Amino acid sequence: MSSDFEGYEQDFAVLTSEITSKIGRVPKLSPDEKKQMVANVEKQLEEAKELLEQMDLEVREIPSQSRGMYTSRMRSYKQEMGKLETDFKRSRIAYSDEVRNELLGDDGNSSENQRAHLLDNTERLERSSRRLEAGYQIAVETEQIGQEMLENLSHDREKIQRARERLRETDANLGKSSRILTGMLRRIIQNRILVVILAIIVVITILTAIFISVKGH
Repeated sequence: MSSDFEGYEQDFAVLTSEITSKIGRVPKLSPDEKKQMVANVEKQLEEAKELLEQMDLEVREIPSQSRGMYTSRMRSYKQEMGKLETDFKRSRIAYSDEVRNELLGDDGNSSENQRAHLLDNTERLERSSRRLEAGYQIAVETEQIGQEMLENLSHDREKIQRARERLRETDANLGKSSRILTGMLRRIIQNRILVVILAIIVVITILTAIFISVKGH
């Protein structure tokens, strides 16, 4: 399971490195090249998101005692992904302003104001996105804690059930032993009674024989 995660991790590292390089090259390209580069980066960002989703699924399958380290790494990767998206948005805004200026022949003042406004809105959206991401992460961690608690409760329930079964077996064995001891005691008493009766009969026989012998003389 961890080997799959590490494979996705390596793919993510390579992909984000390429995206970072391409975002940095966007301002230096010609308009046609920029358009093609923007489309390429959008595609790679989608691929990076899919990799993050696969990695997140792999983390959910990792045993709870080993999951903490991978959860921390996922949090770092998601933050990196958010930064890439922010950088790409700024690059796209700059690219859009440049294309609009070329088409409209604007002197740039209005474009700069719009760009500042868009950047401000982008930053607000980023802050909202980070808050949502933090809330989602808390929900995921809470779900993981709940799953661990349910697993622990399930294990405790199994232990209690096994303990009850052992107690039932012990009670059954004690009842069986009690019946055996009672039977043995009853036989011992019966044997002693038989011995006493035989002793009485022997004594009576001896006394009778003595009496007959004495009377015959």
